[in-house]
Amino acid sequence: MALLNSEHPPSKILIAIVLSLVVASSPNVYPLSPTMATLRPMFMIMVLVFWLLFQPRYVGLFTAFMVGIAADLLMDTHLGQQAFAAVAMVLALRICSIQIKHLTTLNAWFLASIGLIVFQLSLWMLQLINQSLFVAQSGLSLLMSIISWPLILLVLRGFAR
Repeated sequence: MALLNSEHPPSKILIAIVLSLVVASSPNVYPLSPTMATLRPMFMIMVLVFWLLFQPRYVGLFTAFMVGIAADLLMDTHLGQQAFAAVAMVLALRICSIQIKHLTTLNAWFLASIGLIVFQLSLWMLQLINQSLFVAQSGLSLLMSIISWPLILLVLRGFAR
């Protein structure tokens, strides 16, 4: 995992984390046509995954839970569904990252893909159990998130060093 260098003091990193999550919440609520909305990546969750991988000292279960609650409120889903999925994602990422000694770009993309898949599978499971609802179109959003995650890595990597 990336260690915190003296390049950025903790207060600047915390400000970058909060601002990036706030900015990432905007595209999630921007109105799009139903066809385009199915292709919208999960920006907030992608940014959360980035910070979980590159700043685990500052971002963990509590942050994931709070981001999930915020996502539930912003996207009008049942309260706690995205929070539960985010916490499940954190646990999966922590388990998978135990064996990785050096976090390369490819390793980070692989871990992010696992995290996003666990998040979406958890969300599908909860929606199926609670609402008898299965939205297969969100699989396209998952695919777009996995494909576009390197862009998040490119934009935010400077703050993780």
